[in-house]
Amino acid sequence: MTDGAEKSDGAFRTIGELSEDLGLPQHILRYWETRFPQLRPLQRAGKRRYYRPADVALVRRIDGLLNREGYTIKGVQKLLAGRAAGGAAPVASPPPLSSAPPAALIAELKRIRASLAVALAEDGRAL
Repeated sequence: MTDGAEKSDGAFRTIGELSEDLGLPQHILRYWETRFPQLRPLQRAGKRRYYRPADVALVRRIDGLLNREGYTIKGVQKLLAGRAAGGAAPVASPPPLSSAPPAALIAELKRIRASLAVALAEDGRAL
């Protein structure tokens, strides 16, 4: 059998090939099928799944939103539902955080860090 990486872009992928390609367990892909009605791979005899190129692109989009951009399942469902309702116009992702955080955020994080340091010091003395 050929490796998923050797297949052409238009070829169907099995769940094993897609799982290996993305580095995700197969059960995660099957779970996503229950949560995202847009994700419906072809199922042949014996319930063997075949992901079309559009399915592969959708799985990559879901993976990116969940595992890299920090969305929840519900958040991705809303994004994909809005995309389906709005037609072909892509839903914009939130703008990336600027590389330099605002001074107020830095000050708040420093305050939290100091508070945690005090709590850890007090906890260490209690032992």
